[in-house]
Amino acid sequence: MGSPGRFHTFDLARQIERIGVLQRLYTGYPRSKVDGLSPERVSTFPWLTLAAHGAGRMGFQSIQRSLNWPLIKTFDYWLSRRLEPCDVFHCLSSFGVASHRVAKARHGALTICDRGSSHIQFQDDILREEYFKLGMPYRPIDSRVIERELTEYKECDIIFVPSRFVQRSFIQKGVAEEKLRVIPYGVDLEMFRPVRKEDKVFRVIYVGELSVQKGIHYLLEAASRFSEKEVEVWLIGSMSPEARALLKAYEGRFRYFGVIHRAELYRFYSQGSVFVIASIQEGLALVQAQAMACGIPVIATTNTGAEDLFTNGVEGFIVPIRDVDAIAEKIAQLLSRSNDREMMGQAALKRVAEMGGWDSYGQKILSAYASGLISKTASVHGENRKMFST
Repeated sequence: MGSPGRFHTFDLARQIERIGVLQRLYTGYPRSKVDGLSPERVSTFPWLTLAAHGAGRMGFQSIQRSLNWPLIKTFDYWLSRRLEPCDVFHCLSSFGVASHRVAKARHGALTICDRGSSHIQFQDDILREEYFKLGMPYRPIDSRVIERELTEYKECDIIFVPSRFVQRSFIQKGVAEEKLRVIPYGVDLEMFRPVRKEDKVFRVIYVGELSVQKGIHYLLEAASRFSEKEVEVWLIGSMSPEARALLKAYEGRFRYFGVIHRAELYRFYSQGSVFVIASIQEGLALVQAQAMACGIPVIATTNTGAEDLFTNGVEGFIVPIRDVDAIAEKIAQLLSRSNDREMMGQAALKRVAEMGGWDSYGQKILSAYASGLISKTASVHGENRKMFST
């Protein structure tokens, strides 16, 4: 398995190792940051990853961006030179072009491209459109990265996607539906759990990067339609440079906590009345399931993978992207109807428990591996029969 960073793949790797089929995790993180895995199952190439993360933490975003392409290329080269024999090679999108080819040609492996966001061209298009609407300069996705991803979409046997929204974006861009497997991510039900709310303040919680892509401006515009005494807003996460300009218009209307360690987030979620995420696009926002596991309802846009986590009107509400009126209307409903809020929170707890966490996710991934290997074997046998019959 190839994964330059943590993402959802470390959780998956732990499940795959627990079941006994993980050969090796290749990652750009240092071994000390890969928790819960046997050290002998981990190979690391952390140099450029550490440099990029360090530049980002110090505020040198231009340096961080400049390291993205070298990181992608060198990680793939390093991985392709070290890839051990395997039946399945599973790698995050854009990082495995050479490695997928080695896995297929040298080891006859089933190759899996794991895409966490919408189709990369769909992503680039919708973000370009959003920046234009805001009158902000747009820095497009590197054309070399787009080319790599399109190559992987074409050459890999299977593409894993986390939501039906992502699936639709791929089909819209011409990828065959039969090549896609929709498997929503899990959530750690031990780490994310409800604790007692300490006050009666109606509070909107948001966790994640503060950015244009996450639609933070739509959330704040909707919340600003209520007085500070009616609705309090907590924002938790890193802040992108462009978000600072967007947030200036709403100074005094929110509390910003910065980045909170994952193990402590449940305390913050539990002080919320509703979790709101107004993203323009993403694959499946894990923060939604985390909030649900802490017993609060969710208001999310259609482009967050919400439909794969909860039912509109039961555990929360799903609204169109860029629809401030719809977000404000749902906040108002939960503000005025405490019984609805309580029932939705309890429904969210029940729904997320039924999803089964990362254990269930791991089992679904294994089933997809197995069916993919069966199909691949049948295809090879079919080709052999065809060859011998001519």
